[in-house]
Amino acid sequence: MFTGIVGAVGKITLVQVSGAGLDAGVRLTIDAGGMPMLDVALGDSIAINGACMTVVDKTPQGFVVDVSRESLNHTVGLDAVGEVNLEKALTLADRLGGHLVSGHVDGLGTVCKFEPIGESWELVIEAPLALAKYLAYKGSIVVNGVSLTVNRVEDTAAGCRFSINLIPHTIEVTVLKNLQVGAKLNLEIDLIARYVERMLSIK
Repeated sequence: MFTGIVGAVGKITLVQVSGAGLDAGVRLTIDAGGMPMLDVALGDSIAINGACMTVVDKTPQGFVVDVSRESLNHTVGLDAVGEVNLEKALTLADRLGGHLVSGHVDGLGTVCKFEPIGESWELVIEAPLALAKYLAYKGSIVVNGVSLTVNRVEDTAAGCRFSINLIPHTIEVTVLKNLQVGAKLNLEIDLIARYVERMLSIK
């Protein structure tokens, strides 16, 4: 489990294809940036842009993970060199600063707007139809591993558009500062919304 509070901005420094054929995954070498790694062991979980991955090796600067083709098919930002949001898995002694996050990407969103408003930034995202029913005003959403609050929801024929306000601190300490209109994003819906939908669907 995670909280959606980014521990550091790291960087994928090396992408190696694992195996051959269309089903091949990749092995990523990641510079952990400022995230302490002394308490990280092989087999531990680290969220990379919101996707939970298992540490298979450690390096002097960070760690290594294997990403399956299934994960690559349902996420963005895990197949090329570049900056990524990193968060270590929760311990029972940690504060829950964001909200409960599983690290399982539910779908991809698209940036429709990313503009400064006063001292903050407005981020508008188009979410697919399958996720629309889980998005609510003042509800929680994870965007590329960052726990955020939905400020506005507008249903569309293709799904829904939702708006988020990003404070300067969030821009400074995450890779969301690099977003551009048209970019794809990893989205994870709120766990509570998922369970409520399941309970209401059972007659």
